[in-house]
Amino acid sequence: MTRDARAAGAPEGPGVYIMRDAAGEAIYIGKAKNLKSRVSSYFVGTHDAKTASLVEKVATIEYVLQDKESEAFLLESNLIKRHRPRYNIELKDQQRYTYLRITGERYPRLVVARRTRGGGFVGDGRVYGPFTRGSSKILTIGSLRKAFKVRICKTLPKKACLEYHLGNCDAPCEFESAAREYAGHIGDLKAVLRGGAAAREFTARLRAEMEEASEALEFERAMGIRDTLWRLGALHEGQSVERPEGTADEDYVAMRTDESGQVALVMTMRGVRGVIRDTERFEFDLVADNTLANFVYQYYTTRDIPRYVVASEAPEGAAGLEAALAEACGHDVSIIVPKSGKRRRVIDMILRSLDVVRAARAAPGMAELRDALGLERAPRAIECFDISNHGDDYAVGAMSRLVDGEPDRGGYRNFVIRTVSGRDDYAMMAEVVRRRYSRLADEGGPMPDLVLIDGGRGQLRAALGALEDAGVEVPCASIAKREEEVYVPGRDAPVRLDRRSPALHALQRARDEAHRIGVRHNRRLRAPRRERRGRA
Repeated sequence: MTRDARAAGAPEGPGVYIMRDAAGEAIYIGKAKNLKSRVSSYFVGTHDAKTASLVEKVATIEYVLQDKESEAFLLESNLIKRHRPRYNIELKDQQRYTYLRITGERYPRLVVARRTRGGGFVGDGRVYGPFTRGSSKILTIGSLRKAFKVRICKTLPKKACLEYHLGNCDAPCEFESAAREYAGHIGDLKAVLRGGAAAREFTARLRAEMEEASEALEFERAMGIRDTLWRLGALHEGQSVERPEGTADEDYVAMRTDESGQVALVMTMRGVRGVIRDTERFEFDLVADNTLANFVYQYYTTRDIPRYVVASEAPEGAAGLEAALAEACGHDVSIIVPKSGKRRRVIDMILRSLDVVRAARAAPGMAELRDALGLERAPRAIECFDISNHGDDYAVGAMSRLVDGEPDRGGYRNFVIRTVSGRDDYAMMAEVVRRRYSRLADEGGPMPDLVLIDGGRGQLRAALGALEDAGVEVPCASIAKREEEVYVPGRDAPVRLDRRSPALHALQRARDEAHRIGVRHNRRLRAPRRERRGRA
């Protein structure tokens, strides 16, 4: 199957797409305003390594069209929780999601659906959910069982048990009338689990029972029904159920990417009446459509939704996200990106905290190198160039590559000098740098975070000119052997790192690796000539 064929059936319009592998397992679920345009984009051009890995595994794609973007948010979120695809965002608290199962027995039971490690469900029957708000669903399940006279016995007895005498079951095991009516009770229960008018009627009945219990001074029973009403609010997004006291006034959400640029670091803070009461931190892979918007919607499937979400940046499709959150909670929700004031100060504080986390994740010395060279982020990938000469006849270029401070030998490259004759290190350096990054630019390959040149100011100027010729903007520096001074464009004085510095050791390792492979390549080129001299 060709890549184009996999996207050939994509329809126009908004909706949700489900990517499956050859075994039929859902590996990624996404949404789009235009399914055809979005899905087709996966199979053209180049992508980051993780998205490319996803695309390689896609065998088939299914589509579910939706009328509104907010509906797509909800469907996407529910499908992700049900299938738990490996490439989607999965928050650390996914275990809070609960599914219920109506068994396939002659007289079905209502049980908590248990999941396998692969994301499937154990047992027969139909599964409903996910049910999200509230940490325990036992009382909800108990209330549903009692309300719809659902049996709890694992093995059907021959005589009515204690549950019948308590009024919780009509004993279909013994009475023919109860057996005939049992299917109707299960049908009503299914309707409640699916939502709609039956669910609203059941909620109204519980409210009436709560008021009766309160008037009868049965406060413990009334509180139990109140808790059930709250938890039932998780059965259907958008159902209006009274919230407990202390609902958050506004939440703060800020996002940074890690040093690789492939993982999102997110921190949230909850503000209640102007006081920060709680904070959480998450991370997820930036694969396909995994975005801040997807994270925010997933996040609020297990938490109270405030009226204001204060963000460090505008989520993609912010208007649709606001509408989806409003439908889920029953009140207006506004997403704010502050430019100044107290909210901006809180966001900046969160971003600084994420910067600390990001720096701690970098390889030893990389954060120091970022600060010393004035880079935007700690360099994860460093490519270093060296020229190896032997007389006027043999000259080669060599490139080493370090990733997270360790040699990436599969990324090493050797260059035979083609356009320069004689000993002209500057021109040779310009040639190999130009060839390397012109090709990467043409192929759309990933650029390094830092280009390092073995040499002084002259070699650095030659490399900068070559990068400009290639139309590439990549941070560049050079390291001179004698004093181990580092030269950076735009600075008059060289950077002198402590001899014991992990940052200097990383640069030295990259430089020494480039020198080693350059010398080895030069020797290989000269080997046939030495053999001819030996035979003469």
